[in-house]
Amino acid sequence: MPVTSVDKDLEGLTMTIVADFPVTVRRLWDAYVDPRQLERFWGPPEWPATFTRHDIYPGGRSEYYMTGPDGSRSGGYWEHLAVDEGNSFEILDGFTHEDGRPNTELPTMRATFAFEETDSGARLTTTTYFNSLDELEKLLAMGVEEGTRSAMAQIDDVLADLRSFAADRATAAQLLSDTQVRISRVLRGTPQQIWDAHHDPALLRLWSFGPDGWSMTVCEPAAAPGERHRYEFSPEQGVEGETFALTGELLESDPPYREVFTETMEGVDGPPTHNEQTLTPVEGGTLVSLVVTYADKEMRDIILGTGMTDGMEAGYRRLESEVLSRA
Repeated sequence: MPVTSVDKDLEGLTMTIVADFPVTVRRLWDAYVDPRQLERFWGPPEWPATFTRHDIYPGGRSEYYMTGPDGSRSGGYWEHLAVDEGNSFEILDGFTHEDGRPNTELPTMRATFAFEETDSGARLTTTTYFNSLDELEKLLAMGVEEGTRSAMAQIDDVLADLRSFAADRATAAQLLSDTQVRISRVLRGTPQQIWDAHHDPALLRLWSFGPDGWSMTVCEPAAAPGERHRYEFSPEQGVEGETFALTGELLESDPPYREVFTETMEGVDGPPTHNEQTLTPVEGGTLVSLVVTYADKEMRDIILGTGMTDGMEAGYRRLESEVLSRA
């Protein structure tokens, strides 16, 4: 069991949990900032977590839900108040209804996560600050201490799994729900370098054109929310396929960490996809996490069935070799 102590201070209105791990601080930190890893231990075994958003930077936000044995959901969110990469982060921790709206009937707490090196590895000290004794007692009665111990008992297996999250791992698609998929890849570069490669037309043309034998013939990225992007792709002579274009609107932009945009294939009927891309520093580079929301399951499966993930992997390999390796 990684949890070594739990201290409930009824006068100071805090609960402090200390856990020790036989790994480096960097490895432990990455387990918390990578949603693929975090959701494997954040919820107790019988209530696994799914993170639909996880933005680890000041002003960022995380959103998740835990699914019970009967299919019911319990949701939560974090508002990131401060982030000191590799050392600590501070959040406001709240609950949500099943539809994602904040549940104001339950407490919202402030919590700090502090990471430090020890003689045997790494230590995580989590301190939760409550607004009143009534709130503290209410959360304890709900089983928050027992739930935390049960959840953290799973973390050792995650920390031991280095291969699944390595920088040389190919692009992978993870189904989050009937309408959502998360596409993930660690790229060998900084968030700023990868952000620039997604927004500088000269750099985009070097890598973002899918399978070999195609090229980006029109490159018009959006620079600010409300603007539209348009990318046109054409096959080279002798390559099968027809010219097509992707277009959409930039909804939110917080460089170099996060952007939200819609996208659809030009000339195709139907609602656009909703895309949230987050860039998170991890060991070996930057985790690119793209959460795509489709109109329905059928559309999700059709688009994934086109080989989209393989095309993205081909582009990411070029991004590393043609852009990031030369930065």
